[in-house]
Amino acid sequence: MRPIRIALTKGRLEKRAVALFESMGLNCEPLHNKGRKLILPMGDYEVVLAKAADVLTYVTHGVCDIGVVGKDTIAEGDGRFYEILDLGFGVCKFALAASTGVDFYAGHHQRVIATKYPRVAKEHFAQKGMDVKVIQIDGSVELAPLLGLAHGIVDIVETGATLKENGLAVIEDIMPISARVIVNRAAMKLRREELQKLLNDIEGAL
Repeated sequence: MRPIRIALTKGRLEKRAVALFESMGLNCEPLHNKGRKLILPMGDYEVVLAKAADVLTYVTHGVCDIGVVGKDTIAEGDGRFYEILDLGFGVCKFALAASTGVDFYAGHHQRVIATKYPRVAKEHFAQKGMDVKVIQIDGSVELAPLLGLAHGIVDIVETGATLKENGLAVIEDIMPISARVIVNRAAMKLRREELQKLLNDIEGAL
């Protein structure tokens, strides 16, 4: 049987997760000197480095047993897995923002929202009973209100500095975001003992 396989989001979450794994006493040397390799040994485990959305895919389909990914990716994705642990790093939030000084909710016209996260935006306004038009933007979403394309944006906010520099301000917080541990449903049944040990070790190191 292959080792327990961990799908790890490349980039900032990768660095924080590797530091966590090291504090658990795991040998992370291959992760520090990975070169172009994407599947790497880590003690008794195996790590797969992937883009955030692919972490959901690999865990959902069971080619990886466990994953480390941001709550933003989970909220926008449609994977089927167990969300087990909040790792407490990679902290930011989804927020609704609009031009500073503008009353976003004034009037009865349909609001237009620009975002990279259409599912999150639609669900947020559906809960408010509001019918909004959502436009997906792949680049700098702050441009949309400045160009008159949208009344507001739904985006990830850390410090709010980018919003402020572009004349925008947070109207309301939508959802806190941080790194989460997800687990394949079948693996949780078939390899429960191994996974529970790993999860306990992670929780103990937090």
